Amino acid sequence: MNKISLIFPLVLLSSCINKQNETDTASIKTFPNIVYILADDMGYGDLSSLNSKSGIKTPNMDKIVEEGIYFTDAHSNSSVCTPTRYGILTGRYAWRSRLNSGVLWGYDQPLIEEERVTVASYLKDNGYNTACIGKWHLGLGWKEKDSTKPIVKYKGKEVFEKGDDSNVDFSKPISGPNELGFDYSYIIPASLDMTPYLYIENGKSVELPTAYTEGKSQDKDGRGVFWRPGEVSPSFNFNTVLTHFTDKVVSYISTQESSEKPFFVYFPLTAPHTPWLPTGEANGKSKAGRYGDFVTMVDDAVGTVVEALEKAGKTENTLIIVTSDNGSHWTPKDKQQYAHRANYIFKGQKADIYEGGHHVPYIAKWPTKIKPGSSSNQIICTTDLLATLSGITGKSLPTGAGEDSYNMLPAYLSSINNQQIRDYTIHHSLNGFFSIRKGKWKLTDKLGSGGFSVPSKIFVETGQAMGTLYNIKNDIEEKNNLYNVNPKIVKELTRILNEVKLTKD
Repeated sequence: MNKISLIFPLVLLSSCINKQNETDTASIKTFPNIVYILADDMGYGDLSSLNSKSGIKTPNMDKIVEEGIYFTDAHSNSSVCTPTRYGILTGRYAWRSRLNSGVLWGYDQPLIEEERVTVASYLKDNGYNTACIGKWHLGLGWKEKDSTKPIVKYKGKEVFEKGDDSNVDFSKPISGPNELGFDYSYIIPASLDMTPYLYIENGKSVELPTAYTEGKSQDKDGRGVFWRPGEVSPSFNFNTVLTHFTDKVVSYISTQESSEKPFFVYFPLTAPHTPWLPTGEANGKSKAGRYGDFVTMVDDAVGTVVEALEKAGKTENTLIIVTSDNGSHWTPKDKQQYAHRANYIFKGQKADIYEGGHHVPYIAKWPTKIKPGSSSNQIICTTDLLATLSGITGKSLPTGAGEDSYNMLPAYLSSINNQQIRDYTIHHSLNGFFSIRKGKWKLTDKLGSGGFSVPSKIFVETGQAMGTLYNIKNDIEEKNNLYNVNPKIVKELTRILNEVKLTKD
């Protein structure tokens, strides 16, 4: 087949989708409020509405599914924290940045450049009030006590100095979310198991981390109860961080009740990432141990935010999105102990290039716009938020912004279903493994998980396939490697992947 005959169907499809996008945007009279709730390490199989065999009851998220839409084929751009958050806020794959593998640590400098367009800066420029409340994990502009010394000493990737010996002057302004388009921010620096432990409001330490925690060990304190030793604010309570952030979101929504401007709340939770710290009535509530109980607290947080929107009279014109930054850290040992499958039937777990690493729950509710009880088989990626917001507002993105973001508004509104909007999707693992998904096909360029699952890397032997190729439509569990059976597909997907990787700036 010649190039012209190949290109024409793509042009026709693009024309149809563009016309549908214009129709969808025209039907939106006023800009909606947007609440984006990002769970931390929550798997597709955790939601009882998405997994009939889940050992966890999630009534509040189930209600969003009932009253809105769920995506069966949604993915995080990475299988770990930092890069996915980068992708969400910038609309671009994180491997285009300086972060080629792994995640940032609490003392690291900002990953997102201040001049880069973000979801927050785009919405702010288009009349929104914007807020970030929760776990940041994208680096902060710490100021040194002594400019001739590093912020903190590392041994490998772990902080090995005592926290109170760090070179951070916490009394000085800290650049972060506010420099990237957020009017208001209330955050912790990174994951709840990473130093330093303090709240930062609009670039200022709420309480200086003058105390020191010895940390928690899973060997001594139980599976999932873990945080690293280091600097901590004297009144910082690990057990109440999730509820504290939820209360802050509720408070922020109440301040928007009389505002004529729409608002955007980015609410990245600290749960159910370690430390697993279920409290009160949550203890013993699930059939998945401490982890499952903690997921019920995530569900409670979602319900509390929805209730706050109702109380403020903001429900009707608010788009609520709930998703996860990657798959669950639900290990083979956890599977032996519990019948619950946090990552559903998918292979692998958090950090892996397998589906369990990046195939995530993605649900949304928008009264009068999203048809209740909808589902979509569109392949959607967390990088798509920025372009989708452009579709909602009808305002073009600045040149060069969100190069890996697709406008998925037609999928939310169920106005297009059979034709895939995305040309392809690229995923990235903890250790820097790539995969590419195009239609029903998924190719990985290496063997092994590229993450936590064993083996992480498999060295190719004579006669062995150099990577993997799965027909995801027929083999979602990634059991039948077709790499050596379909060389033409391997060649085409490899070509696309390599071309995209060459555009890294």
